[in-house]
Amino acid sequence: MFNGINMSLGAIAKLSKAQSRSISAENVYGEKGRGGMAELSKTPQPEVTRIGQTWTPCESARELGRKWKVRPAISLEVGKETTIMDIDGPGCIQHIWITLDKKYFRDVILRMYWDGESAPSVETPIGDFFCQSWSRRTPITALPINVNPEGGLNAFFPMPFRKHARVTVENRNPAVVAHFFYTINYVLAPVDDDEAYFHAQFRRSNPLVQGTDYTILDGVRGWGQYVGVFMAWQQNVSGWWGEGEIKFFLDGDQEFPTICGTGTEDYFGGAWCFFGNYSAPFMGYPYGDSGVNASPPPASRPGNRHLLYRFHVMDPIRFEQDLRVTIQALGWRGEGRYMPLQDDIASVAFWYQKDPHAAFPKLGDRDALEIIF
Repeated sequence: MFNGINMSLGAIAKLSKAQSRSISAENVYGEKGRGGMAELSKTPQPEVTRIGQTWTPCESARELGRKWKVRPAISLEVGKETTIMDIDGPGCIQHIWITLDKKYFRDVILRMYWDGESAPSVETPIGDFFCQSWSRRTPITALPINVNPEGGLNAFFPMPFRKHARVTVENRNPAVVAHFFYTINYVLAPVDDDEAYFHAQFRRSNPLVQGTDYTILDGVRGWGQYVGVFMAWQQNVSGWWGEGEIKFFLDGDQEFPTICGTGTEDYFGGAWCFFGNYSAPFMGYPYGDSGVNASPPPASRPGNRHLLYRFHVMDPIRFEQDLRVTIQALGWRGEGRYMPLQDDIASVAFWYQKDPHAAFPKLGDRDALEIIF
């Protein structure tokens, strides 16, 4: 039954009793009729104190006062996990917009907790969640993720919750993140029994052990569907790097998967070594040099970096018991033979499942996530 949660062009004209709400620094609990109430006062609003955020009114509004963009952003203190959403359900997040300085993409960790769980269902550097890496901004025009000039990070994955939703950001940088802007648009509405919880998990191998597959996702237990991946891939050898096959091990698969792809560029919707960048609704190679403006063989060099994404919106990978996803890092020797690679590979996997979910692997400290320029 339509309840205002699952929106699309086909349902946009349907009336609903769902209650639209929006959280930002100007209304930290998304309360009805309480947006834009901040004052240029040294005394913080009770709501801000209760959610545990730093009180940072904007002096640029000093001549205008209340109702005039007094608190458009927040500061993220060093080493602190700051809560940006903490509300009761039932409901569903429908859109998240965030912007911050690109140098913090790997230093700010995004986490999401559903229905009072102690371990997050989402844990990833904020840049990688929005298909960004290496402290650079890359335009993305996918259906679930949009990144627009100049650094507007948008997510449209529906994120239902039944009892409670909590979203936090942790600042691991040694400096205060002075301008963190965010908006979370959601509805309060019943959640159907067959609505699963949203999950996202970051992993990195730097470098990948030669002769092993890169693990995108492992240890998933339960019933759900895999809906996509973002990958940030740095070459450590020259030549073409994308011969590897993606593999989905479903519901008890051991040595051999149920689903096996034919090559890295094939899985991400391209062909024949890419030879160009693109960003499409469900798949993309939005950044990288895999032979653009070059004659074969592709002119890829050590240190070259590549961004890739694939969203299974129209073709989710279904599982009922367990899921493991891997991809091979496989290059081309130029003499008619493949070559296993030892590249620096990072990824964020996106999936839905019924909770409880299995424990995530340890994210690692700042050094483990650090990008070497």
